[in-house]
Amino acid sequence: MMEEATKCRSLYCAAFEKAKFMNHLVKNPWPEEYEDDAMEKMRKRHVRMPDTGVNEGVLKRIGEVFSTMPAEIRVHKRLATTLLQRREMLNMRMVSWALAEAFAFGTLLREGVHVRLSGQDVERGTFSHRHHILHDQNGVHAPVSALSDVFPGQAEYVVCNSSLSEYAVLGFEYGYSLENMRSLICWEAQFGDFTNNAQCVLDQYISSGEKKWGLNSRIVLLLPHGNEGMGPEHSSARPERFLQGCLDDEEGCPSVGKLAKPHFPMHQLLDCNWQIVNCSTPANYFHVLHRQVMLPVRKPLIVFTPKSLLRLKEAESPIDDMLPGTQFQRVITDNSVANPAAVKRLLICSGRVYYDLAARRAKQGLQNKIAIIRVEQLSPFPYDLLWMELRKFPNAKIVWTQEEHKNMGPYFYVKPRLCTLLMRMDDPRHWDIGYAGRGAAAACGHNINHKQQLERFLTDAMII
Repeated sequence: MMEEATKCRSLYCAAFEKAKFMNHLVKNPWPEEYEDDAMEKMRKRHVRMPDTGVNEGVLKRIGEVFSTMPAEIRVHKRLATTLLQRREMLNMRMVSWALAEAFAFGTLLREGVHVRLSGQDVERGTFSHRHHILHDQNGVHAPVSALSDVFPGQAEYVVCNSSLSEYAVLGFEYGYSLENMRSLICWEAQFGDFTNNAQCVLDQYISSGEKKWGLNSRIVLLLPHGNEGMGPEHSSARPERFLQGCLDDEEGCPSVGKLAKPHFPMHQLLDCNWQIVNCSTPANYFHVLHRQVMLPVRKPLIVFTPKSLLRLKEAESPIDDMLPGTQFQRVITDNSVANPAAVKRLLICSGRVYYDLAARRAKQGLQNKIAIIRVEQLSPFPYDLLWMELRKFPNAKIVWTQEEHKNMGPYFYVKPRLCTLLMRMDDPRHWDIGYAGRGAAAACGHNINHKQQLERFLTDAMII
């Protein structure tokens, strides 16, 4: 034991000495956003949300490197199959979640932005989907970083596994993000609910650091989330807790006139304390990571990431959704409906539950009677886009649908804001917003019961 402790201490000391001479990170000058009237200047300039699409040649270059086996090492046979599947997807111009993340990181590295990813088992990915570090099965050569040498002169990419000490690691990454202002600093929990052990960092620093000390951070939290029968310990990333910490008022919906202005989304970001998103497509995941660095203001980003969607065929994105002229979609509309006026039921949801709802709707042949829209950005709440969606379906009963239990998830955050928006629109439907989902309980860990709950709420959601 003493020998191992001495070896570990030697490694730490050597890394500490090496860090004294590292010069690849350049501290940015005092940023514009720290000026006393910086926020007001941005309001007057009417800054809009940036386009975050990238040239296809750049994406193909990243994809080719990311799907190629390094010549100098022998990778595991299962990983070789994964790399081959990635190459086949590229040939079909389709993108998985792992490819979308690599596209985002690779694009930023090419633009000179330092990217750092830490957390529990992040090199491989908890669900064995990422594989950013490739190991030689012969044990002869050093591990290879898949994204460290994609473009000449690119910025440094650091990916490192961390211990199960969420409080310490997240605190370090938050501080790191404050010192490296134009970097993408990501921390991923092995499962979303592991943030329980870092709650004080979230409450005291990340959610409130800007208001208390004027400290702005671009830190990104990647939190695997989804009720998929794994029980209370590994299902929910507790979106309700993050939404309760948002700096907004449920009765603070602006007038309809303000909602129509193109700079409204950016004004919302200027006022918020953090952003909360629940992406349902790889393309949107790519855009929100790229957007995080391109935004003129630095706000923490909370991303509820998928588990089963990582390999779901229906959840892949065409590469066209990431090309120039595209950007993060805060709300994804339902373009499959031929006649919106004939829709009888409007399901509003967020995240992976969309795919369950869409499959059930198709099975029952209700595509012309039920519309499904996805709220990808939960906070700041997309009043402007939902205003347009609600007007599009004037005769539909509005129902919020979620996979989480009723006492969890976004329901108690979303419902009053939908109510306020409908009141601003003089729409009488604000009295009758429905709910379709699980009842109040802890996440189910028994597979049969889990499937029964899913069947019940999908049946409820399709009632016309």
